[in-house]
Amino acid sequence: MSRSTRPRNSWPPETKPVFGFHLPLKGKVHSSETMKILLIKPKARLGSILGLQAFQLLEPLELGYLAAAVSPKHDVRILDLRLARFGNRALKRAVQTFGPDLVGLTGYSHEGSIVKELARRIRRLLPLGKIVVGGHHATVAPEDLDIEEIDAIVRGEGCGPFRSLVERLEAGDSFEGIGDVMIPGGSKAMEKPDEWPIFPDPATLPVPRRDLWDCRRYSTVWLAEDLPAGHPLFPQVSTVRTSWGCKMKCSFCIVPFLCEGRHWPRPVQSVVDEIAAVSSDHIYFSDDENFIDVDFAWRLAEGLEKAGVQKRYFAWTRSTTVNGSPELFRKWRSIGLDAAFLGFEFSTDAALKKVVKGGTVAGNERALDVLRSMGIAVHAAFMVMPDFDDGDFQSLKDYVERLPPCECSFTVCTPSPGTPDYSDIERKIWVDNPHDLHDCMHPLTPTAVPLRRFAQAFADLTKAGTANIPMRVNKHRAPHLDLVRIILAEGRYNRGFRRMYRDYPRELWG
Repeated sequence: MSRSTRPRNSWPPETKPVFGFHLPLKGKVHSSETMKILLIKPKARLGSILGLQAFQLLEPLELGYLAAAVSPKHDVRILDLRLARFGNRALKRAVQTFGPDLVGLTGYSHEGSIVKELARRIRRLLPLGKIVVGGHHATVAPEDLDIEEIDAIVRGEGCGPFRSLVERLEAGDSFEGIGDVMIPGGSKAMEKPDEWPIFPDPATLPVPRRDLWDCRRYSTVWLAEDLPAGHPLFPQVSTVRTSWGCKMKCSFCIVPFLCEGRHWPRPVQSVVDEIAAVSSDHIYFSDDENFIDVDFAWRLAEGLEKAGVQKRYFAWTRSTTVNGSPELFRKWRSIGLDAAFLGFEFSTDAALKKVVKGGTVAGNERALDVLRSMGIAVHAAFMVMPDFDDGDFQSLKDYVERLPPCECSFTVCTPSPGTPDYSDIERKIWVDNPHDLHDCMHPLTPTAVPLRRFAQAFADLTKAGTANIPMRVNKHRAPHLDLVRIILAEGRYNRGFRRMYRDYPRELWG
């Protein structure tokens, strides 16, 4: 197995780990040319997200890329507040102890308000420091982050703009005029551009700095058809991105706009080298679609095999890709692909056609059978519409229960701002700040059944989706502590959905 050369119990020189943050030991001296940069991953507040994190907590990969993008002379630290029991206390300690010159925050839309609150707290602790924000929410709704405590908002892929921000700060220059960077302050400075930021050539991506976090803290429940007895249910996992974008044009998805409707892979050798170097034996690919570029996927599989890399993989794909290139998946199975995420989305062809999914129910079922015949487990993902009535919920539940062994998960169809589908629902949104609930698990428009009943029906679906998991059907012999952990995780996950209605104003509960 490929391993990192760093001992598992060691840390970056002259630091010690606190809440996932590498704090400098007393006596460390920074040169006048060195800037101190703190990058922060927020802690979610929604029970649905916290329940999901009981199953899966992935590396702060986006922050690892930013850290690698700046000059190595700068002292960069990462604070992952998801690891902290008391987030505000961890934030205060990190800022006061480290005294950063620049703080970077990232966040999804459901974390937008949290990011703003963190910025306000940091400003009180760090009156003269610079605070910049990026991530998904900054890309699709930068106007929501227009507050005085934030000095710059980065849209799109952040490595290039962040590098420029650091260089400007080092030179004592203004942040004005940097591409894909918006400066809060109202007027034209915050007018949303007509065009989306375009992602650059992924060959320009640096290797993320995984030395800035403790890799042992990140894991995911591992899906497979057949694992060796005693294999952990929650192995340490590393996240790897091999490409940008997707060629499809699903009407609820922002990816076609950001990547101009194309799939753009990294150089094969750079991906092989990165995977070979990580300490984890389990790799979770974070691509939008790993195999849609069949030629690239073949070359990557062959490159990993030639290099003697032996890992286990989880990847995202589409039924149309599986059905069109079954031998590709047979090849990937031979080098360690344990499971694949398939977006089934709906259980009727009419619903699939409406969101321009480009597939059929029969095609989804065929892909499931093809993968299972190779020993590749399937995570089948479905969507629930806000206008589902009791009969719709029951029909989907019945359909899921008829499927062969697989893991099923569910989201509520909540299109991303900037998509045609979001424009269609925008005037129907029934909460004052839809961003706070934009986790793809909360309905943003009125539900056909009372919200409390919608939440219970949704929770019942999630429970049905885990009843037929291959490892449960095959009675996988897992470590006892892992069995306890998964029982607790399932309870927290289901509870988060049952109580989902409490995240809304009380008058909407029903």
